[in-house]
Amino acid sequence: MTSREQIRSFEQLTAELMEEIGQKRYGSGTMGNYRRALSRISRFMEGKGLDSYNGEVGEAFIADRVSNAIISESHLRFTKTVVRRLNDVNTGTGYRLLEPKAPLPIPMRFSDQLESYLRFCASIGNKESTIAWKRWICANFVCFLNDLGCTDITGINTNYICRAIIQFSNKDAYAVVRALLRWLHESEALKLDYSGIVPRHSRGKVLPTAYSTDEVRRLEATIDLSSRAGKRDYAVLLLATRLGLRSGDIVGLTFDKIDFAGNSISLTQEKTKHPLTLPLLPEIQAALKEYIQHARPDSDSEFIFLSASAPYGIMTTSAIRHALTAAFTAAGIDTLGRKHGPHSMRSSLASSMVNDGVPYEVVRRMLGHRDPNAVKHYAKIDIENLRFCAIDVPPPSGNFEALLEGRVQRW
Repeated sequence: MTSREQIRSFEQLTAELMEEIGQKRYGSGTMGNYRRALSRISRFMEGKGLDSYNGEVGEAFIADRVSNAIISESHLRFTKTVVRRLNDVNTGTGYRLLEPKAPLPIPMRFSDQLESYLRFCASIGNKESTIAWKRWICANFVCFLNDLGCTDITGINTNYICRAIIQFSNKDAYAVVRALLRWLHESEALKLDYSGIVPRHSRGKVLPTAYSTDEVRRLEATIDLSSRAGKRDYAVLLLATRLGLRSGDIVGLTFDKIDFAGNSISLTQEKTKHPLTLPLLPEIQAALKEYIQHARPDSDSEFIFLSASAPYGIMTTSAIRHALTAAFTAAGIDTLGRKHGPHSMRSSLASSMVNDGVPYEVVRRMLGHRDPNAVKHYAKIDIENLRFCAIDVPPPSGNFEALLEGRVQRW
């Protein structure tokens, strides 16, 4: 046992860990995975007659899982993550998203240019996590080049680039490499712009999940408005269905963002950091006032939506998902093969507006997008208007016509 470790009850550690990841707004699915993993650790400890937990117990549990069960590599990684987080809670270590990776030994002749590029990325507003991702990709790329015999920036050529990029198993790296090569040319480190020879890779996009207006209204009607939690969930649901707010923005709403007199909501979007102002619709205003005046716990918190049970902390996005899942079940709406999280309400609103002929620009502003093309994704399910774009099938002719009429035999 390390000097910082404590011998504590597993129940206490579990409660603290679940509270910690709940505050990080983990999804309901991930929260469920944590609960199942922690239950397995608890059963392991019971079987071994252990009452308290420390890091050695965690390592013993991992070894037991590996020796007594056939588990996938991803399952093993997740199990190790749960144990690591339990250990962090036990030692008082701050929350760590990932185990830090050992930095790659970047060849000296590449390092200055690579650091300059990353400083440029920071100057144009890249987030710290984005820069860390780019650093990892670019470091791998220059290491690949070095291993192939290209020992400095000026030696980069088409041959080296093509042989280096095929070593990436994750094709998302291509875009990072392309941007690096373009910057190297623009900064005059390379005479030629080799970015064009890096293949473009894009993931296939699935159609957005959209529920009909009738289905959305049925969802809203299932909420029990006689309970405190129901009053809260109803206001939350209306913000998602009528305004298309993301769950992170809903739970982050504070009183200063609501202007009841001016009938507006003004906030900075959590995802994009862009400001957004929306109308405070009458039904939403009424639901908010009902919750605040008659159901919200007595609290000095600046956040509007609080948990339904003590100690009444800020509501989590997982609580929104749980409430929405319960509403789908109560409404009897089939969700098989359809996403049914809070974001599905956002896409349903967008699709409904597009189908009703609302201009793309209006829908874009409503959803808080800055990219003019962002909303066109929803046009793919605008079936009625897509019918007007259909081309008439030309009449058969030639050999095909003869085949249909039986004048020629099939091969």
